[in-house]
Amino acid sequence: MTDMSASQTKRYATAGDYVQLLKPRIMMLVVFTAVSGLVAAVGVTGQPINPIMAAIATLSIALGSGAAGAINMWYDSDIDQIMTRTSTRPIPSGAVPREEALAMGLIMSGVSVMLMWLASNWLAAGLLAFSIFYYGVIYTMWLKRSTPQNIVIGGGAGAFPPVIGWAAVTGNTPLDAWILFAIIFFWTPPHFWALSLLAHGEYEKAGVPMLPVTHGAKATRNQILLYTILLVPLAMTPLLTGLGGWLYGAVAGVLGLVFLSYAVRVWRSHAGDKGAAPADMKLAKGMFLFSILYLFLVFAALIVEHAFGLYFPVKVF
Repeated sequence: MTDMSASQTKRYATAGDYVQLLKPRIMMLVVFTAVSGLVAAVGVTGQPINPIMAAIATLSIALGSGAAGAINMWYDSDIDQIMTRTSTRPIPSGAVPREEALAMGLIMSGVSVMLMWLASNWLAAGLLAFSIFYYGVIYTMWLKRSTPQNIVIGGGAGAFPPVIGWAAVTGNTPLDAWILFAIIFFWTPPHFWALSLLAHGEYEKAGVPMLPVTHGAKATRNQILLYTILLVPLAMTPLLTGLGGWLYGAVAGVLGLVFLSYAVRVWRSHAGDKGAAPADMKLAKGMFLFSILYLFLVFAALIVEHAFGLYFPVKVF
């Protein structure tokens, strides 16, 4: 790894630096999708969960997400230093020592899994442990630096939270839980590749084999469109199993069409190409930002349906 000591200016760490190690924006999305799985499990199965136990399970998932983020920042501190948008993170900026971030991540991992086991069951705890390992080791230490499919395969780590939430309630993971997993899994590539079209120069400088770096912007735009085409109908499958009702169907349907519209326009544009027009790059940024809203509102619809008595299923099988 690159010796960062010569280029760092030592500064004192703040509470904000330690919060940043946990990747709070990712953590919020992880917790939200986990809660949706938990609430949907209660609504679909009718199996109640003690509110205190539910709160502890949710806290466990938040701690596990933060632990994986700290491990990621520990391992990636060399490339974070090279990339402009990540050079001010706590480790490359000199605020937090690498070994301190690693210790924080490992301790939080153990605490989160233990809390989940005590609050719910061994299956939810095991899935949480595996998701931390998936992101911290399989994605961060292996996939990210070795293959342009890093986001596709590594996306599984971020898709586990609703499955963990479901398992925390029921002690099992039925088809509905894995449908939620699949929605996040197929959402991740168009979401992240839209961002990579904007930051491909940074990844190239850091030697990270993101798809725009290894295969070019056009291939990336093709893949964005392909995964969006797969995602939109997949997001409607909860209507077939009874997981989602009319409200969910309306939200997922309308937002899916908007998402697909973005993907088609990005595909037709020159976003990510050398000398691409500002409007094309703005379009890619717009798709990236909308993708976050899409996932939030789709999973919010599930929570609203099952938590507030607005669940009217359209069950086919």
